[in-house]
Amino acid sequence: QVPVLQSNNGPGLRGLMTIAAHLVRQARREQLLGSTAEEKAVVQQWLEYRVTRVNGGSSKEETRTILKDLNMHLEDKVYLAGNIFTLADILMYYGLHHIMVDLTVQEKEKYLNVSRWFNHIQHYPGVRQHLSDVVFIKNRLYTNAH
Repeated sequence: QVPVLQSNNGPGLRGLMTIAAHLVRQARREQLLGSTAEEKAVVQQWLEYRVTRVNGGSSKEETRTILKDLNMHLEDKVYLAGNIFTLADILMYYGLHHIMVDLTVQEKEKYLNVSRWFNHIQHYPGVRQHLSDVVFIKNRLYTNAH
């Protein structure tokens, strides 16, 4: 199912990324699309990843691969495009919410970088909207050290 945005002046726009980018420009928040050519390319890459990999009815195996990919990518980054909050973070958050809400505590710890990023994004002003807050344990309840 492809989303369509119908406007009064001109043809409708089709596709999640096209509509989202259009709305970002219309709101004069172009920085959400990246500032430099490299940031813009990285944002575009993650938007494509969101549509091609995350959107589908992912199997358990595909979901694990997605979480593993993201976990590695976010190892040394605050946001998907590095150190700036972008449209990629917002749309990836919405794409992953249904997955993150069902993860066990152990799975959230296994994908620690994804959990850190997701928790940060869900508390970013104006992002979470109507979605439920996904709970992450702040302190470890157990430790291997004695």
